[in-house]
Amino acid sequence: MFNLKFLKSLKEAMNPKANLLTFSQGQREANEEYIKSLSTTELKIKSDEQRLEAMVRQQLKEEFPNIEKSSSYDLLVDAVIHNYKSKQLQAADDAAAKAE
Repeated sequence: MFNLKFLKSLKEAMNPKANLLTFSQGQREANEEYIKSLSTTELKIKSDEQRLEAMVRQQLKEEFPNIEKSSSYDLLVDAVIHNYKSKQLQAADDAAAKAE
């Protein structure tokens, strides 16, 4: 009786179709976890960008009253954010070059 159970489990372990299904299920779970980790990272980046934009808008409103009524206000906000990100990337590149 014991040998029969052992042989049956051995036969199932050597079944290629069952092995493929088990492997594909594991891959699916790993892919879902990977996608979730990317999604949370992307959401955090979006949140940081939205906070930066809100801070820039607030600062511009404080320094230049009624500027938000200007037709070029959104372009100015975009330009300030772009300039900030460019400087941030340049500083990261400089730090990486010094580390080498």
